[in-house]
Amino acid sequence: MALGLIACYLTLQVAGSAAVVGVLALLQHQHSPGAAVTSALGALGAHPGATVAQAILTVCIAAAAVIWLAHRRWPTLWSQGMPPGFGLARPCRRMWPAAALAVGLLAPFVGGLLTRLLAGDHDITQNVQQLARHAPLGWRLGLTVMAITLAPLVEELLFRGVLLSALIPRCGVALAALLSAAAFAAIHLPGLAWQWYALPELLLLGVALAWLRLHYRSLWPSVLAHGANNALALAVLFTAMAGPG
Repeated sequence: MALGLIACYLTLQVAGSAAVVGVLALLQHQHSPGAAVTSALGALGAHPGATVAQAILTVCIAAAAVIWLAHRRWPTLWSQGMPPGFGLARPCRRMWPAAALAVGLLAPFVGGLLTRLLAGDHDITQNVQQLARHAPLGWRLGLTVMAITLAPLVEELLFRGVLLSALIPRCGVALAALLSAAAFAAIHLPGLAWQWYALPELLLLGVALAWLRLHYRSLWPSVLAHGANNALALAVLFTAMAGPG
């Protein structure tokens, strides 16, 4: 059921993306009744912020649906700190924000060194780079807010909440952390253009996030670390895009 919920999230992203495009195209067509739907789609796709708006709406729809489903299916596990609970509880130790930020900001540097070593002369690209390349500043800010709030929350609920809690009774803490991190890395590969050499960085981050979740008996430290990691990645990406060339 944990894997099914993850599959549901991915499916909802695909379906939600198609639905958002259809609705926006219909609105565009109604605004210009003389234009064909294909022309409306072309005009919509040419808008510099259209792809970013589509991504934001798609993640919001899929995340809201999955969070609601998880809470409805397992209401008693929702706020339990340790597995089989999902960890949406207050952290048990003080200073957890400092530890979470340290993990979120240091893991990309350590993992990035390994990624660049494995990548060699290959360029390391992300789909979000193409997504936001021509988007206005306002849409980039919207993408950033989504990437550091809602996206970390739903992904941590899925991988360090539901999946990790399901794996621990079956294979122990260490292997469960590794397997949940592997699943976390795998679903990010399409967004990294299937660059396999990005896997070690994602695995390292996933294991570190699992440690935070279990050590502090709460999901919130891993959510904060995940958000910090995304914020740093987007800051580096947008800075590079703003540079010469």
